[in-house]
Amino acid sequence: MSSTLILGIITAYFCVLILISFLTSKKGESTDSFFLANRQSPWYVVAFGMIGTSLSGVTFISIPGMVEKAQFSYLQLIFGNMLGYFVVALILMPLYYRLNLVSIYTYLEERFGFWSYKTGAAFFLLSRTLGASIRMYLVAGVLQLAVFDDLGVPFEVSVAITIALIWVYTFRGGMKTIIWTDTFQTLAMLICVGVSISMISSELNLSFSGMVDTISNSKYSQVFFWDVKDPRYFFKQFLSGAFISIVMVGLDQDMMQKNLSCKNLKEAQKNMFTFTVIIMIVNILFLSLGALLYLYAGAKGIGLPEKGDNVFPFLALNYFSSFAAIAFILGITAITYASADSALTALTTSFCVDFLDFKNRPETERIRLKNWVHLTFSLLMGLIIIAFKYLNNESVVQAVFKVAGYTYGPLLGLYAFGVFTRLAVRDRLTPVVCVLAPILTFIISSNSVEWLWGYEFGFEVLILNGALTFLGLLSISYKKTEFIDTQALS
Repeated sequence: MSSTLILGIITAYFCVLILISFLTSKKGESTDSFFLANRQSPWYVVAFGMIGTSLSGVTFISIPGMVEKAQFSYLQLIFGNMLGYFVVALILMPLYYRLNLVSIYTYLEERFGFWSYKTGAAFFLLSRTLGASIRMYLVAGVLQLAVFDDLGVPFEVSVAITIALIWVYTFRGGMKTIIWTDTFQTLAMLICVGVSISMISSELNLSFSGMVDTISNSKYSQVFFWDVKDPRYFFKQFLSGAFISIVMVGLDQDMMQKNLSCKNLKEAQKNMFTFTVIIMIVNILFLSLGALLYLYAGAKGIGLPEKGDNVFPFLALNYFSSFAAIAFILGITAITYASADSALTALTTSFCVDFLDFKNRPETERIRLKNWVHLTFSLLMGLIIIAFKYLNNESVVQAVFKVAGYTYGPLLGLYAFGVFTRLAVRDRLTPVVCVLAPILTFIISSNSVEWLWGYEFGFEVLILNGALTFLGLLSISYKKTEFIDTQALS
């Protein structure tokens, strides 16, 4: 397939996104519209669009690529995710809506104080900037391979182009635009997955029931693992999944900003419960696609790349039909940009609200600052993507969860301490606790095999990090009669 054709398709795709941006935003709209879409987003649109935001290109490529080594064990993590989503809907959402928050980190100021608030917001900015950039790196690499190498365009230039395109369709409309572009991009992603599964099933002469039976009877279909030393051990995966969804949805400005754009708490909860069901179905589709990719390669005698992340792109671009290859390009572009554009808007919101004191500035100044912050984070993400190309040597999905484990852990500890205790903390010491906890987590996880009888940490470094943060806050805590009663609020 011609790189010029692919480039033309991607250009047409972005024209659609820019058109959506034009239709959903108006010149001169307030920053409230940019941040929370005036709290008028339909819950069912938010629920569908959140699928694309939560998955990203990592799921699109890495999850199918993991199937050969990890089988369907990833579902154990997803079962845990579902528990976490219920915690978000029933405990955290009521708290955020009762306090009428724009940035969810302002809760920390009311609960603990200034330094706790700034620490929590700073860890989000760090985590989301790194996480979104790593996700973007994945699609940038695929587009480089499929399009820009053939055209002689350097990786750095292609990254600059992709970041610029995101900025073009998000800088004015913000969340109001993101809600609808995410919906469009999620639909494009699901169409790609459906086309890929259908094409492979047809090539293998499988009906729907035959496809289900073939996958079920293959060596890839094992879901549950019970060896405690196995990285795929059920309780390790399940608990990690629960805590990952709590922090990466409930304690993440990006994901919660969409929920807070709903009209009221009831609609936001309907959104979250619907999202929980859909995300399970979509992940089963991705795992099934992964099994089919390996079965297809085996049946056709195709030698696959060693790295799992390269399996889907390799087959799609070299062995699939032109239509399926085009669907793949659109799918990965859609799913990655759905994650990146949303993250960029959330980073802009958090920095403006949490660090620039937007409440006390006139609207004209708020708009000017918001535009500069949006541009700055766009440039920063581009630089991180380029750096990651030269520094990374592991699976992208592993890199994403590793970053999350070390950067979201302090947020997990802060919110758990705030919601489940009535203690105050010595606020100025909170940054020290939140910096020491990831350092101690790294030391323990690096030496766990020697220190803990062969136990090896995986995604559950997040739990360890959160627990160490909680214990650190406990060590600097004291009783106080005046506090915000988070138990009552939630």
